[in-house]
Amino acid sequence: MNTSTRSKPAIYWLRKDLRIADNRALSAASENGRAVVPVYIREDDGNGPLGGAQEWWLEQSLKQLMARFEKLGSRIILKSGDPLQILKTIAEETGAEAVFWNRRYDPKGIETDKKVKAALRDEGFKVESFAGQILHEPSHFKTKTGGPYKVYTPFWKAFSAEAHVPAPLDPPEKLNSPSRQPESETLEDFRLYTGKPDWAAGFRELWTPGENGAQERLQHFIDEIANRYAGERDHPSVDATSLMSPFLALGEISPATIWHAVSEAKNIDDTNRKKFLQELVWRDFSYHLLFHAPDLATKNWNGRFDDFEWSTDEDAYRAWTKGQTGYPIVDAGMRQLWRDGWMHNRVRMIAASFLIKDLMIDWRRGEEWFRDTLVDADPASNAASWQWVAGCGADAAPFFRIFNPMLQGSKFDPDGDYVRRYIPELARLPAKHIHAPFEAPHAVLKEAGVELGKTYPRPLVDHKQARNRALQAFEAIKG
Repeated sequence: MNTSTRSKPAIYWLRKDLRIADNRALSAASENGRAVVPVYIREDDGNGPLGGAQEWWLEQSLKQLMARFEKLGSRIILKSGDPLQILKTIAEETGAEAVFWNRRYDPKGIETDKKVKAALRDEGFKVESFAGQILHEPSHFKTKTGGPYKVYTPFWKAFSAEAHVPAPLDPPEKLNSPSRQPESETLEDFRLYTGKPDWAAGFRELWTPGENGAQERLQHFIDEIANRYAGERDHPSVDATSLMSPFLALGEISPATIWHAVSEAKNIDDTNRKKFLQELVWRDFSYHLLFHAPDLATKNWNGRFDDFEWSTDEDAYRAWTKGQTGYPIVDAGMRQLWRDGWMHNRVRMIAASFLIKDLMIDWRRGEEWFRDTLVDADPASNAASWQWVAGCGADAAPFFRIFNPMLQGSKFDPDGDYVRRYIPELARLPAKHIHAPFEAPHAVLKEAGVELGKTYPRPLVDHKQARNRALQAFEAIKG
């Protein structure tokens, strides 16, 4: 292999890092004006978008990114199949002798990357991977005893004391292309989203996928939302969250960019700044857990729950997925998920608790549904959060913490604005009854045009009885 690799093109393998700014692999590949061959591979081994909603987002994001690369003088090559074979073929076609990428931290991604890196190096290629998709390196970040962190608060304290978040890198002003360009598939070949039927129509009203959309949303958050974040973030009817999670999920913005922008913003007070940064680091904690427990999405962290007797009521499960449980705050969340591809975090906890503890349905069923329907589907955050609600995960809420959907609705959506937005059939109910229409007097229901069992379902279960049933089942596994 010729040692003068700087004169040869370099392959930059894109994955969940669909950005130009603060992209360490891209910066390294283009160093000293070296020609870059950017390639996105639709892998055949389960890597990539987690579900249908995220496939819609990926298609929109790739469109934006391809246009940005072309403005810089480059062209993204699209390929489908086995990454190793594709990278070797592209290297042969372009004369590339080096391959660069940003690291992945999910089990399938790690497995693929190890295999590809070893095989390419065996054949004489220079292969380098870079940090930047999360704020810390899980393999290096350890407790005083040398093991992984299992509780968030010590993780946050250690992170605050030890972790250094590098300043974001500026985007390249120009990219050089190789003299020989490989053939590329088209986005239509990927068949990510056909639009027949156009089930993602509602997504377009809310989201602007891509790096520009990420930067605009971050600035909006800093200017308009951040300084009321701590006090209002739990109220789903208010625009009081960052909405950065979908952009982070596909790497359209780096967490370091967000960290530094929020840390350095002079208009954010210390209380709101700390609360937001803690939530950003919770994502890192989830990846820390996944890195050290690769089966986090399928296996109880706490093995005691392996003996838990889950319900197999498919009708109840389907009613939950469709927002037809009879509990308005739960149903509003599930309908928001289907319409917008996203659900407010407080309502995610309420809806998850209802599935697991009121309906006694395995948390893994919920995790699967969320990963298919969320535009911000994330292998670490999704699995860790579902286990947290179920009580079987690391640093989890105890199982006996069972959300009361009526009380949660009254506390966090006191005027019913969130419920009315997503359940229009309840829009005329007064706030006093909107979170428990099944307890409203007949005259109130009639005046609001609500007929239980017809225009809006009766509750699937009685919450008090369901709570007692769940606690009894938990007692059975406590031993």
